[in-house]
Amino acid sequence: MTTTPHQNTKILNTAVIVAALGYFVDIYDLLLFGIVRTDSLKDLGITGDAIRNQGEFLISMQMLGMLVGGILWGVLGDKKGRISVLFGSILIYSVANIANGMVTTVDGYAFWRLIAGIGLAGELGAGITLVAESLPKEKRGYGTMIVASVGVSGAVAAYLVYKIFQDWRLCYYAGGVLGILLLFLRISVHESGMFKKVKESDEKKGDFLSLFTNKKRFIKYMQCILMGIPLWFIVGILITFSPEFAKALGVQNAETIEAGQAIAWYYGGLVFGDVASGLLSQWLQSRKKVMRLFLIFNLVMVFVFLNAYGVSPATFYGICLFIGLSGGYWVIFVTIAAEQFGTNIRATVTTTAPNFVRGSFPIVLLGYVFFRDQIFDGDILKAGMIIGVLLYIISFAALWKLKETFHTDLNFSEENN
Repeated sequence: MTTTPHQNTKILNTAVIVAALGYFVDIYDLLLFGIVRTDSLKDLGITGDAIRNQGEFLISMQMLGMLVGGILWGVLGDKKGRISVLFGSILIYSVANIANGMVTTVDGYAFWRLIAGIGLAGELGAGITLVAESLPKEKRGYGTMIVASVGVSGAVAAYLVYKIFQDWRLCYYAGGVLGILLLFLRISVHESGMFKKVKESDEKKGDFLSLFTNKKRFIKYMQCILMGIPLWFIVGILITFSPEFAKALGVQNAETIEAGQAIAWYYGGLVFGDVASGLLSQWLQSRKKVMRLFLIFNLVMVFVFLNAYGVSPATFYGICLFIGLSGGYWVIFVTIAAEQFGTNIRATVTTTAPNFVRGSFPIVLLGYVFFRDQIFDGDILKAGMIIGVLLYIISFAALWKLKETFHTDLNFSEENN
């Protein structure tokens, strides 16, 4: 096994541990709103259908922030380094978390969800880039698997914290404190050797526009984004608004279904899904084969969810668990994005791609609302089915001609390839 200078052959190195913990706090904050959505809006004086409408508005503001932050942090990651992004992003979303616990109006809530989204946008991309560049190609799949599986468990932690404190404001404060504590751990993390080499060269770094000026590069970039979109349709619509879907499905005692518990079960499944997809990818020595298998599994589970008429609450939550398990291709999706592009633009791609997936949610939501209100006269099940099928068709098409990257040596510059 060959290694590039400055690579670490130890899988559980400092970069992997810190990136994993950073993503843990990232997911904690990202999903906390879905968990406290109803209670927080009621506390701010919102009632009735306005809770759903204002909830859709707030989650759209959060995703818009991630879209903006994805570009900002991605470019900075290639120009200034992966470590600087890890520090800057977590500082911003830690402050935003604490501020979220102090809001008294929906407008204030929306502003700080926007700022939190900007901060959250840098964590995953910078962490995955750093880990991918720090490990040899034979082991980097294990590293990104650890980051993703530890990270997504942050959603489960958010639900448990909420159950312990029973106060949505304290939950936000807890997230902010965790983020600030994590800053101290990052002091011991070293910059990627590959980035140091590129930084010392005259190559153009972090050129976001270069992704659009070259046809081949643009198509590859769009493929990386489009193949991941179904996941945020599931998280942002099916799981976040699971109480509404439970009522539409006639789930037994549907009034007992909690979005927070559905999110916890979903992300509990996602932890195992990320581990399974990562190990399967290493065994098959392929990213695309595993991505394809999990997309099919994921689509099947969406059909199961939207046809779970009259099931018990335990069965409903069990379906949420299996949807999470089938969504384990998130780690493969992000790893593929990191492996497709050269070192001088890798952080830009790896940061913007997942955030464009997340940032596309307002568009997906608009499509869902259009079908729900204009085509199917308020039928959320039919609207969810149509939007889901359309998104999976797009995802399969995007993955189809994307090159296999399992054996790719990442020590190259995009300008020279």
